[in-house]
Amino acid sequence: MVEAKPFNSVKLICGIIASEKIIFDIAEEHLIRLYGKLDHSSAFFRFDFTDYYEEQMGKNLKRKFLSFADLYSPEMLSEIKLRTNKLEEEMNKELNAKHRIVNLDPGYLTSSALIMATAKNFSHRIPLKKGIYGHLELLFEKKTVRTLEWTYPDFRTEKYHEFFISVRKIYISQLDDKNV
Repeated sequence: MVEAKPFNSVKLICGIIASEKIIFDIAEEHLIRLYGKLDHSSAFFRFDFTDYYEEQMGKNLKRKFLSFADLYSPEMLSEIKLRTNKLEEEMNKELNAKHRIVNLDPGYLTSSALIMATAKNFSHRIPLKKGIYGHLELLFEKKTVRTLEWTYPDFRTEKYHEFFISVRKIYISQLDDKNV
């Protein structure tokens, strides 16, 4: 009989979609308070591959990714997604917004994959807990990124890949340090 072993710790990341820099700054402050200091953050990327959020959030949306220094258990992803969903609502109240102003997309990176959390079910998504699903977004192969049939269009871009490869290097270095 093969015994189950604990999961390896993973690298927490969070994507932020918003239209104004001040909203990104406030979201980042809240996320740091919740999940600890950052070890990497991306540039701002134009979020124009879909108009999915335009009706709720307006035009001229941008996305930015954050990578957190502390490693987490992958089992926490559902709780983190539920907490970031609540944070979106709290920020709307904090800024007296009349419409949705921010979208927070947590996920985690391993040495072999990027998993994003979602509340939307689909055939390729794995139920985690409390209505949250794991969405396998990207696979890492040595120094390259492999997209999948269902990878979102913006996650197919070289700029995103460069960011995630750099976060993967940090993560692998952290794992090496833990094994010393």
